[in-house]
This record gives sequence, C-alpha cells and structure tokens, in this order.
Amino acid sequence: MEIIRFELIDLKNWLVSIDRKPLILRGARQVGKSTLVRQLVKLSGRQCLEVNLERMPEIAEYFNSQQPKQIWNLLKLHFKHQEKEENSLLFLDEIQATPQIIACLRYFYEDFPELPIICAGSLLDLVLMAPEFSVPVGRIEYYYLQPLSFENFLHALGEQQLQEWLSNYTFSSIIPQTLHIKILEYVKLYWLIGGMPAVVAAFSLEQDFNLANKIKHGILQTYQDDLHKYGRLKKLPTIRRVLQVIPGMIGQQIKYTALDPDSKANDVRLSLEYLSGARIINIIYHASANGLPLRAQINMKKFKLLFLDCGLLNAALGLNNLDLLQSKSNWAWHNKGALAEQFIGQNLYYQFPNYQAPELFFWIREQYQAQAEIDYLWQWQYYIIPIEVKAGSSGTLKSLHYFIEEKHGNLGVRFNAELPNIHQESYKLPNIVDKKQFRLLSLPFYLVGQLNRLLGQVV
Repeated sequence: MEIIRFELIDLKNWLVSIDRKPLILRGARQVGKSTLVRQLVKLSGRQCLEVNLERMPEIAEYFNSQQPKQIWNLLKLHFKHQEKEENSLLFLDEIQATPQIIACLRYFYEDFPELPIICAGSLLDLVLMAPEFSVPVGRIEYYYLQPLSFENFLHALGEQQLQEWLSNYTFSSIIPQTLHIKILEYVKLYWLIGGMPAVVAAFSLEQDFNLANKIKHGILQTYQDDLHKYGRLKKLPTIRRVLQVIPGMIGQQIKYTALDPDSKANDVRLSLEYLSGARIINIIYHASANGLPLRAQINMKKFKLLFLDCGLLNAALGLNNLDLLQSKSNWAWHNKGALAEQFIGQNLYYQFPNYQAPELFFWIREQYQAQAEIDYLWQWQYYIIPIEVKAGSSGTLKSLHYFIEEKHGNLGVRFNAELPNIHQESYKLPNIVDKKQFRLLSLPFYLVGQLNRLLGQVV
C-alpha cells in the first residue's frame, strides 16, 4: 500500500514555482524521502532520471564540469534517458555519498533552471556539519521531512473524514464523549505504531501488529548498521551505548554520565551530535524564556531528548504493541508519561514550515522547594507560551503556575486526555498573598496538530 502524504502538495507547488531552486530533502532514513519524490514524478507526469549515489558513486565524475547542460547530456547518455529537461526530473538520492555535487547545484539554478532537481540524503546533516565544499547559499532549498503526523496517520488508515474534521475543529464545535474516546484510541494506536511510512502502510493493509513490529525492528537495525558512518571508528562503542540508553530516558533532563558513565563527557556529547545529525534523536535545550528568540537564551548543559518516532521508541524499549493496546486500565502503561511527551513533541515539529529546521525548547527552575519544569516552550507570533503534557486526564499545574508568575505570562497550554476547553485558571504560590489567574488552553492530545490555528482563535 502506498501512503499519500500531505507534503506532496508542497513538492507539487515547488515544481511549478517560478523561482524554483534545486531542492534538498533532509531527514532520517526510512522517513519516505525517495517514495515522496517518486509520487511527485507520477503526479506530474514527468520522466524521472534517478541516481543512487551511494550505489553509483562513480557518477559524481560527471559533475566535475561547471556546465550544467553538458552534465545533463552526459547523464542522459549514461542512463539512456530520452526526455527533454522540461519533461524530466533529476533525482539524486543518497547525495551525502558524494557531497561535492551539492556545490555544483548553483550552476543548475543559474544557467539551467529548466531542469528540476531534487536531492535526498539520510546522513546529509552529518556532512553539512563541517562541509569540505562550498554550499551554494541562496541557490538551493532545503525541505525537512519527518515521520507521518497524527493527521496523516489517520488519513493513511482510512479516516479521512476524521482527519478533515480535526483540521476544521473550532471551540464552538461539540465533541461527544463517544467520538472523543474513539479519537483517543487512535492516539493510543499512533503511540504504538508510530509514523514511519513503511510501518503505517503495512499495518493499514494487514492490521498485523507482529508485522509492524518486525518492520520497526528492521529500521532500528538499519540505524545500528549505519553507526560506522556517524564518526570515527574509535567512537563507535560510545555511540552504540548512548543509542541503546536514550529510549529509556525520553522526557528527562539528562547528564552525560547517565548516558554512558564509562566514556568521557566530550565523547558522549559528540555521540549525541552524530545521532542528532542522523535525525534519529532531537536535542531539546533549556531556554530562559526571557524574550525572543528562544535560541539566543539556551543553556546547552541542560537538555532533554526525543526519539525520532513513537513507534520506534516502543520497539527500542521492547514493548509489545498488542498487549498495550488491549490494556483497559486508563492507559496504565509504565512509560505513558514519556510516550505522551514524545507524541506531543514529535507532532509539534510538524507545526514548523518544512523549509525550516524544527527545534523545541524546555524551561526548568531549580530552586530549593520551588522546582518547576515546563515540558515545551512554544513561540506563537511574538508570544512565548508554556506547554505542559499530562499523560492522563488529571495532574497538577504547579510548574505552569511558577512559569506564569515568573515570566508575567497570561496564557498556558496543557495537553491531556480531556475534552478541550479554555478557562481562567487560579493559582496561589508561597509568599504571594492574593490568588492570581491566567488563561489555560486545555487540549486533548489529538488536537496538537491544530495548536497554531487554535491559538489564533484565543489570543
């Protein structure tokens, strides 16, 4: 089964844009980059000349020239491609194997814009960390691709009407309890299956949890097999140990010694950079939240981690999907708090434009008898909005109260398993005489993809 992704609309718009530049897809292995390009080719009616540069690195020799038309003619000759450029699309897959080609893309943009070019690379970020070539800034575009969002997951499982309903939900809409429970069950299913396209496609077709697990473990094994590409060989043991430990530490503030007590802190730090560069993990730094931009106020010594995908996280933890799904005790899973935070963080990333590298931040207050931690900080327009994630339908908001008081805020967001509402939340902290209030936007997990739109209705 082939999944139609919402991102296909973006690529279609790129293909017909007036100022089209060579496009580089960035994302982890198995998030569907190559499949998305092939779907675009099919949709557009063009003929694709596809080159896998990991399998055919010798093709890089054709790009030694600075004459794009000459390069194109050589490629056509080599691959017996007969279509003209206006009816073609050049797809350079696994471009990180021959990254010097990226420098050549400027000439295609400047001298041969008739030929649309898409490049993809699973480990490209590692190459771009310290490029040994000139990156043609302003002459290429980046597009960041991730696993399927929750809405795309619903669409892939045949719940197009439900997905469209969520996309048009307003606070004036009434959500019957029966419908609320139904959508929460899909959230639970997403926590288990995740958003990796191959896993979702197989599960949608077969409804087989064992098959889904088999594919997830295969993807994880692929990441393990790629470890030798993440850095020098002497760093491999540290990278391997760090990757094994991370799934059990999602949502926690982390120290290097907790990830690998037997390695030097700098080696652990480099391991995290390599894994982040491969897009297997995301590093979330503490930000003081005293103003914008948030990145300008981060403390890189205080950080948390997210895994690439909910489903892969469960597989890495050795959890059995079917047993968890059949659990009726109010989602009483041992790691449900971590899964809730992973789910919200993973889907918050989809709120960013695809041309922008997504990043999240958190906030922590480490004062004696007044500790507080905000799961995520969210920038909406010129507001900094604190986000709390509660695994069930209840939970205190003490950290939110401290943040609102210290930063003089007036709006907070909570994600949990309750029906949506917005109300005035009262709080009283030690050493404060009077009660104070702020607006609390409480949303069920399944509306995370609508956060920006819903904020526009209440701010």
